[in-house]
Amino acid sequence: MFTLYYAPDNASMIVRLALEETGLPYRTTLVDRRMRAQDCAPYRAINPVGLIPALETPEGTLFETGAILLWLADRVPGQLAPAPSDPARGDFLKWLFFIANTPHAEMRQIFHPGDYVPASAIEAYHHIMTTRMIRHFGLLETACADNPDLFAPPSVLTAYLGALLRWAAIYPEDRPRWLDLAQFPALAAMAAALEARPATRRVADAEGLGPAPFTAPTLACPPEGSAT
Repeated sequence: MFTLYYAPDNASMIVRLALEETGLPYRTTLVDRRMRAQDCAPYRAINPVGLIPALETPEGTLFETGAILLWLADRVPGQLAPAPSDPARGDFLKWLFFIANTPHAEMRQIFHPGDYVPASAIEAYHHIMTTRMIRHFGLLETACADNPDLFAPPSVLTAYLGALLRWAAIYPEDRPRWLDLAQFPALAAMAAALEARPATRRVADAEGLGPAPFTAPTLACPPEGSAT
């Protein structure tokens, strides 16, 4: 049995999508962001970085979203990602590491600009980072169009990208919207295919993500905890 330490509509959602697709047994433990539980000693003992998610397994506890996804994919070879012997493995790895290291990391800077620049620079920084994110989505649009099998659900790439598209459309709440999904038709089709999967519906219901969490997202209304 795995334990997923999660908060609704956080990066743990990506791991939860992967877990639901695998059918591996797991339970969830809420990390209550309203109480800043991620900064408290009990959670820091589980994930010293203090970020969400962490996944407790019989082989030890994992953190970092990309690492967890790769570890899970290798538990069920060929289901969530090309197996290590598959010729497509290299393409999978380069895009997984790109998504985890660049768009995901930079998305966080859009959500929490005060952690990176002084208040006087936030507006300019927001413009710079959203411009960069549009460029990243453009690269991923081309990759998805050129290699649809690699980005077809239930790939962990799809789960990761679906989450990023969702967050780009609705966060931060106090800023103008900057992502038009219609400009990225391959990513839009991928997001729609992801929404159609039963595993996605289970995660959306569990975390209060609404009926179209990736193609027409709304703010989360979870049954427990808080997304922010």
